[in-house]
Amino acid sequence: MGINDLGYKPEFENFKITQDLSGFEIGRVVTEHRERYILKTPDKEFEAEITGNMRFTAKTREDFPVVGDWVAFTAYDGDFAIIHKIFPRYSIIKRQAVGQTGEVQVIASNIDYAFLVQAVDRDFNINRLERYLTICNSAQVKPVIVLTKIDLISETRIDEIKKSITIRVIQIPVFTISNETGEGYEGLKEFIEPGKTYCMLGSSGVGKSTLLNNLSGKTVMKTDSISTSTQKGRHVSSHRELMVLDQGGILIDNPGMREVGIADATDGLEITFDRIIQLSMHCRFKDCTHIHESGCAVLEAIDNGEIDQASYDNYMKIQREKTFFESTLAERRKKEKQFGKMYKNVLKDVKKYKNL
Repeated sequence: MGINDLGYKPEFENFKITQDLSGFEIGRVVTEHRERYILKTPDKEFEAEITGNMRFTAKTREDFPVVGDWVAFTAYDGDFAIIHKIFPRYSIIKRQAVGQTGEVQVIASNIDYAFLVQAVDRDFNINRLERYLTICNSAQVKPVIVLTKIDLISETRIDEIKKSITIRVIQIPVFTISNETGEGYEGLKEFIEPGKTYCMLGSSGVGKSTLLNNLSGKTVMKTDSISTSTQKGRHVSSHRELMVLDQGGILIDNPGMREVGIADATDGLEITFDRIIQLSMHCRFKDCTHIHESGCAVLEAIDNGEIDQASYDNYMKIQREKTFFESTLAERRKKEKQFGKMYKNVLKDVKKYKNL
């Protein structure tokens, strides 16, 4: 295995040269758990921590390494390493942190494609799919829709689902597969390119771990069945992990997400709901809210059947969430700035007191 097989790109090498990092080893974060990391190089793996300075200067969670990052590190005796620097990310997938107002959770970085995995028998939800698309478009990651468990429904129902996707989603590849029979896997394997990184996003129980096992040709992730009492998936994958497939390509498994909160998604919304955005340019009023105004091109398109009502409702809901997230984020940053100013004043007072 060479370093390019891990997804190393020329821009990373350029950064290494310009930052004079030739004295460090270079590796990729394949696992992260409570600020403990596993780094992979073409030759071996290391358990790693970040430097105290990196921890002290970090302002947000985005300043810490995440799965998919390329880092410069120093290796010590055995398999231990200290991370000194994170390479610039060309993409980063993130969402609102669950239960933490105004916080962002980073899912993975340096991703080329995201497999948006949904099970057609019970999990398929076009609204949630648009949320995943918004996250990917915001992150500049190319989305790919993967519909699993097609052996559990009829071909007619599969066609209905695919048609519903094309009505609301434009020019996104769609693969239909069965983890049981292997149907559809040949086309999906041909899609995966050596040196490219793919991240799987989806709810629990949709078959992500089984998908990873089948693509790798071996059992690398535990799998579980759907709960018979709740009909919901169990969280089998408890952490994110990057795998290099034998046939080439890098795949990141991700714990199931029951909540898909949008964070920092202005560009993502415009791309996902591009038809609505294009129509809004023809509204009578520049500040049109697309709710009740006369001369609203979006509302007219809904009445004429040009825009799907459910897609419009989903757009408005995500837009409200984004606005609320941005306001809470701004408020949190304001409080942090005030606290920082107060802390500096306290230090000045302490210094004055000592000099008396």
